[in-house]
Amino acid sequence: MAPLLPVLNGPEVVRAFEKLGWSVARQRGNHIIMVKAGERATLSVPNHRPVAKGTLRSLIRAARVTTDAFVVVVG
Repeated sequence: MAPLLPVLNGPEVVRAFEKLGWSVARQRGNHIIMVKAGERATLSVPNHRPVAKGTLRSLIRAARVTTDAFVVVVG
């Protein structure tokens, strides 16, 4: 069974991905674009309160991180 994702807002999601090695490249409107060296994908984190669960799962999948590892990083 997949672990339960916490309810997070945009800046909290950005901090979690920064702990996983991603960095903020730019922001356009309500979306924060994150990049990571060696990764072809970019993450477009909505600066919403809260970030929808499906969107968060999609970002975790795009970052090639397990949900378990993400939940541990969030704390």
